[in-house]
Amino acid sequence: MGVLEKIKEIEDEMARTQKNKATNYHLGTLKAKIAKLRSELLIEQSGGGSAGGEGFDVARLGDARVALIGFPSVGKSTLLSTLTETQSEVAAYEFTTLTCVPGTMHYKGSRVQVLDLPGIIEGAARGKGRGKEVIAVARSADTILIVLDAGKEGLNRHREIL
Repeated sequence: MGVLEKIKEIEDEMARTQKNKATNYHLGTLKAKIAKLRSELLIEQSGGGSAGGEGFDVARLGDARVALIGFPSVGKSTLLSTLTETQSEVAAYEFTTLTCVPGTMHYKGSRVQVLDLPGIIEGAARGKGRGKEVIAVARSADTILIVLDAGKEGLNRHREIL
C-alpha cells in the first residue's frame, strides 16, 4: 500500500469517527500519522533528502546571502549558473528546481551566497506549491532579487499577482 492510499485510509477513518472527549486522543494520533505520511511524501517527491544542507535547510556561508525569487521558468537557475560556478538544472519545463540550490559568488574580495529557489505561484503565502518554505528561505536572506521574464508579461498576470 502506497503513501497516498495510507493517507486516504486514515482520512476515511477520521471521517467515520465521532468527535467527543473519548475520541480526541485517537483523532490526534490519526492527525499525527497523516502529518508524518505527508512529510514522507514531500521527501519522496523532491528526490529524497540527505544531510549537509540539502533541501530548504541550507547553511549560511559568506558575507551576504541573496535569494533569487520569481515565477517558474523565468531564468533563476540560468542566472545562478552564470553568476556562480554552481550548475543548477535548467530545462524547458516549469518547476525544474524543486529545492533550494546554493551557489557562491565572489565580488570585490567578499563571498556572496546566492540561493536559487523554486518558482513561486499565486497563493504561495498560503502554502501552495511549497510557497511557505520558499518564503521562509527568502526571509533569511540579506537581499531578495526578484527575477522576471519581460517576454512572458503579456501571457501571464505577473504584474497583477505581484
